[in-house]
Amino acid sequence: MNQNGMVDITVRGDVMVVCFNAASISLASGMEKIGRTLHEGIARIRPQKVIIDFTQVSFFSSLMLGLLVDVWRRLKDAGGKVVISGINPTLTRVFRITNFDKVFEFYPDTEAAFQSLSPQMDTQG
Repeated sequence: MNQNGMVDITVRGDVMVVCFNAASISLASGMEKIGRTLHEGIARIRPQKVIIDFTQVSFFSSLMLGLLVDVWRRLKDAGGKVVISGINPTLTRVFRITNFDKVFEFYPDTEAAFQSLSPQMDTQG
């Protein structure tokens, strides 16, 4: 759907999926562009569920944490949810050090994240 080179935004059912296309996300100018793309996508799509996919990312600056918290807060205030997929062990440590591992749920890949956000079938009859 929306591609700015560093990030792709797609919609799958009622879930907005944000995939980063860069191994390193660190320049302030790049973060501004990513932030603008995410905020525009959220405003246009109005998702209740968002998956942030870091499969291709090996490094990001602290600015990314600020952006993630901003997106999380916006969705939480609207009754939504943000989950993270495909994060590597190095970035996982960043989330633990900052205690953001208590804020976000993490999944090994986008499919697992998507399944976690799908409505569960009632198996009781």
